[in-house]
Amino acid sequence: MDPLDRLLAERACERLVLDFVHRLDLGEPSSVAELFTEDGSWAWPEGERLVEGREALRAYFGSRPADRVSRRLMSNVLATVTSPDTATATSYFTTYRIDGHAGTMVPAGPPVQVGHYEDTFHQSSDGTWLLASRTLFLAFGGPTPRVQA
Repeated sequence: MDPLDRLLAERACERLVLDFVHRLDLGEPSSVAELFTEDGSWAWPEGERLVEGREALRAYFGSRPADRVSRRLMSNVLATVTSPDTATATSYFTTYRIDGHAGTMVPAGPPVQVGHYEDTFHQSSDGTWLLASRTLFLAFGGPTPRVQA
C-alpha cells in the first residue's frame, strides 16, 4: 500500500473513533449506527452485551436516558492498516456521566469508566471506512450517579 494511502486510511479510522464519542456526547446518540457496517457489532464481554446490526445499534444507543449528560475523553488512538480495505485500532477512553441533568452545570465527580476500545474497520466499495466491530474493555467502572434535585 502506498504510504499516502496508508496515512489517509489511518486518519479515516482515527476520525471514526472520535466521531463515535462526539455523536454520543454532543450529537444524536442513535446516529452512531451510521458509523458501522450493516452487520457491524458493539460488544462489552464483561457486561455480557453484544449488539449486532445497524438497526439494533441504532436502537441500543438511542435508548440512552434523555436526562443523561456525558463527556468522553479519548487518547492513545493507534490505528493500523492491515490490508487495503481493513484496519484495526486501539484507543483509551475516560467517561464522565450523570443522569438527571437539568441543563445546568453540575459539580465534577470522578469518571464512571476508564478503559479501552478495540476496533476493526472495513472500507466500503465507495471508499468510506466504517466500523465493523467495537469491543469495550473496562479497567475501572462504577454506577452512573444521578443528580439530586
